[in-house]
Amino acid sequence: MLSQAVFADVLRLAHQLSPLEKIRLIEQIAPDLEAVLAPAATVPPRRRGLRGLLQGCDISSGDIEEVRRIWWGNFPREDV
Repeated sequence: MLSQAVFADVLRLAHQLSPLEKIRLIEQIAPDLEAVLAPAATVPPRRRGLRGLLQGCDISSGDIEEVRRIWWGNFPREDV
């Protein structure tokens, strides 16, 4: 692990680089960072199944029919 003094020296030296040299430095450092960060970034989020998502909901077929009657009650309308 770098000490704060060494890190400060590296940072001071990096600020002295030209823009092109800074880009080259980043190109050299990026693969190391990618190797460390990539495994964590590629883990897909855990999906929740539909049964778990609807767990605890008490919807009956009668409830569904009632909502259908309400939504579709005046379809097709004559004024459209």
